[in-house]
Amino acid sequence: MINSLDVLKLTNIKKINSMSTLRNKVALVGRTGIEPEVRNFENGRKFVRLTLATSESYRNKSGERVENTQWHTVVAWGKLAGIFESYVSKGQEIMVEGKLITRSYDDKNGDKKYFTEIEASDVLLLGKKN
Repeated sequence: MINSLDVLKLTNIKKINSMSTLRNKVALVGRTGIEPEVRNFENGRKFVRLTLATSESYRNKSGERVENTQWHTVVAWGKLAGIFESYVSKGQEIMVEGKLITRSYDDKNGDKKYFTEIEASDVLLLGKKN
């Protein structure tokens, strides 16, 4: 027979297992800042890069509306890149879900530069294509 303590333990195990899939996950809703830049590789693989602006606003102490916009670089591969290419355009509102990827390179002076991108795993089209 299962008692209430056993049920609680089983419930906590399910929560822990589902949390492991959320280790590196991001979801953003915003407007695209550029037309998707598409690259087709010799092996047939497709890649797309675009920028996404997310904005939030608040009222300051004087009652004035202040808007804060953050810009994010979004990349996608394969079939999802094809969806961006076919259905997403500059200024369109979309929701992107994916994971954060940080990469680095050495600039012309030999200094290491870092940048972070969202590698998309899903996209939801919220606005009409222009």
